[in-house]
Amino acid sequence: MTKTEESLTRTQAIFDTISQKLLDEQLWFAIGVSVLKIIVILILTGLLIRIGKIAIRNFFKVKTRGPLRITERREATLLKLLENVLTYVVYFIAIMMIFSALTINVQGMLAGAGIVGLAVGFGAQSLVKDIITGFFIIFEDQFSVGDYVRIGQFEGTVEEIGLRTTKIKSFTGEINILPNGSIVEVTNFSLYNSVAVLDIGISYEGDIQYAENVLQDYLNTTLEKYPELVNTPELLGIQQFAASEVVLRIVAETLPMKHWYIARQLRKDIKLLLDEHGIEIPFPRMVMYSRQEGGGEKEIGN
Repeated sequence: MTKTEESLTRTQAIFDTISQKLLDEQLWFAIGVSVLKIIVILILTGLLIRIGKIAIRNFFKVKTRGPLRITERREATLLKLLENVLTYVVYFIAIMMIFSALTINVQGMLAGAGIVGLAVGFGAQSLVKDIITGFFIIFEDQFSVGDYVRIGQFEGTVEEIGLRTTKIKSFTGEINILPNGSIVEVTNFSLYNSVAVLDIGISYEGDIQYAENVLQDYLNTTLEKYPELVNTPELLGIQQFAASEVVLRIVAETLPMKHWYIARQLRKDIKLLLDEHGIEIPFPRMVMYSRQEGGGEKEIGN
């Protein structure tokens, strides 16, 4: 036989072998069974995750009615965390079951993964650091979901706290994802009451004592008008003498993160109040003069 004939014979033998395997009913039956198992595993995975999340939420609903209660912010944090842990665990088990359905030796994989994990662990120190830091953030209740915080250069509302990352939504809508291991310093604005600070300018020609009396009478009525206030706002008095005004300072204690809203509302009310009582609020002015032929000057505007 020539080399060409030997090559054709080998090719024909390979083709016959592949044809026999493709026409093997047991092979296709095994593939069908594996596909059905995978489909069932995926369906059960979705159902378990959904049922587990419902059970976790119902548990927290029952917990709020019991004698031992936790704050809403901590409840939201733990709820998100448990849902994430449930998802990770169920998906891991599902993947192992899919490998088993594909006749892959799962025990060998896990043993090999242990050896590989030991080698990779030295290069995954940042991942371990993220997980440990995330655990202590939740355990120590440094901040929770819904809190307004400042972490480094990022500031916003905490959307989610995971074991590895924290998501912060800024005021303009961006989502900042921070590794927990990078969180060193945190400023939490939601733990305690906030304070709104207002500086009100009164002209030097105005009656300061009269302005203080008008403002004090108004402040005494704000507690009923704005439920976000904790106490009646306090008029501290003259804060400073500016170039064209006497500055009066008002401080108001509010519920957490309500100081911006209260400050805006009080400024609006105070502006209308001062206008109503004829108390002048100074503003920058410009006076223009025109030089006349006789050498004199004439004021033409202010």
